[in-house]
Amino acid sequence: MPVDVYLFPAVIGGGLGDIDEVLAAGRYLARAGFPIYLLRLSGRPLPSSVEGPWDWPTLVRTDRVCGRGRAAVTVTPCWGVSAAPRRPGPLGRAGPWADEAVRVESHYGADRTVHVSLEEFARSLPSAAETRERLREGGLPSRALGREVKKARIRGEESAFRTAFERFRAFDRPNVLHLYAGFAPSPGFRREFPNAVASGPLWSGRYDRTGRRRSARREWVWYASPASAERIAPVVRAALTEAAPGTRLFVRSPRPWSSVPPGANLHVEAVPLPEAAWRRRFARADVRIVTGSRSLLEAIELGGPFLYFNGVLGAGTRTRRHRPEKILALLAFAERAGVPTDVRRDLADFSRARRIGPVVRRVVRREGGWRRFAIPRGASGFSPPYDAAGALVVEVGRALAAPGADAGSVVRRIRRAGTI
Repeated sequence: MPVDVYLFPAVIGGGLGDIDEVLAAGRYLARAGFPIYLLRLSGRPLPSSVEGPWDWPTLVRTDRVCGRGRAAVTVTPCWGVSAAPRRPGPLGRAGPWADEAVRVESHYGADRTVHVSLEEFARSLPSAAETRERLREGGLPSRALGREVKKARIRGEESAFRTAFERFRAFDRPNVLHLYAGFAPSPGFRREFPNAVASGPLWSGRYDRTGRRRSARREWVWYASPASAERIAPVVRAALTEAAPGTRLFVRSPRPWSSVPPGANLHVEAVPLPEAAWRRRFARADVRIVTGSRSLLEAIELGGPFLYFNGVLGAGTRTRRHRPEKILALLAFAERAGVPTDVRRDLADFSRARRIGPVVRRVVRREGGWRRFAIPRGASGFSPPYDAAGALVVEVGRALAAPGADAGSVVRRIRRAGTI
């Protein structure tokens, strides 16, 4: 294979899904026959959390460039943050993989190196919408949002965001391919940032919907990374105990829970789990409560009922969802896919920390649309290979491997035409 692949996993926003996403892309590339490397130059420890209990593709760990291909693909989460070199001015610190990215380019040549930048899932908001979301999450009441968004535009905040976004995403780099995966493309975002490339989800590729065995004991599994999960846990537990006595709630959390005591029907695991053990438990669960993007996509891959909770901020009437773009994108896709209205309402309310008890009881009893719950493993508005990010990344490698191909032309064709 004339193209070598280098994985540069890192945590960008605090969630470990950024690492898992890079490894998922690596698994697709490895299955397609590309040699995979984890390059870390001598004397440089790996970035935080990278050595965790991950499902690594088959790869070579090395402290020097040792591939034999004539070209290279690197895969990073948000290249402009994780692998860009130092920039002058504020916030110009080099990314944790900057030295390795420079070394790869020096060895193969910038014209024979494509940096695949995996941007945040379903976060493709135009500047005006991004400003509105920033103000909403900051606690501004809905009735004041329209007025304050106009004021922010007049003050130049919207244009300042656009300028900074383009700079720190490194849209000006001709050999960086920015992939914005989601359930559907965002035409407004593409018009504003034409170098962004939309694709369908990057599926884990670890699960299918056939041959799954249930646990001997009924169990709900909750990937509870938001701190506010602990706020709704007592209601989830009580409703589950009432509707399905004997069902256990297994919680995976990055921190111990202090306000919800464990018991026969509740177990909180706050230490890293072996990846294989977690996958088995997640796959065999009767119901999954997921967060972020990676566990959400895995729940869709597996099929079966799930709920989504990415955290809430505030209290009382000021309660608001934290980073709701993923659940909103899911709900829009679910509506296009014909998912019943009552299921979409339950998913939306649970994500807002509303009607927690009634929603849990409806899921347990398979009421209404939950009787035949199904969200398709797919996306809308894309043509192959853009309908799945894993397939697209493989096609990038194959395009770069073609005789006479260079990084700039490959990236331009993908950006411009949406086809390879």
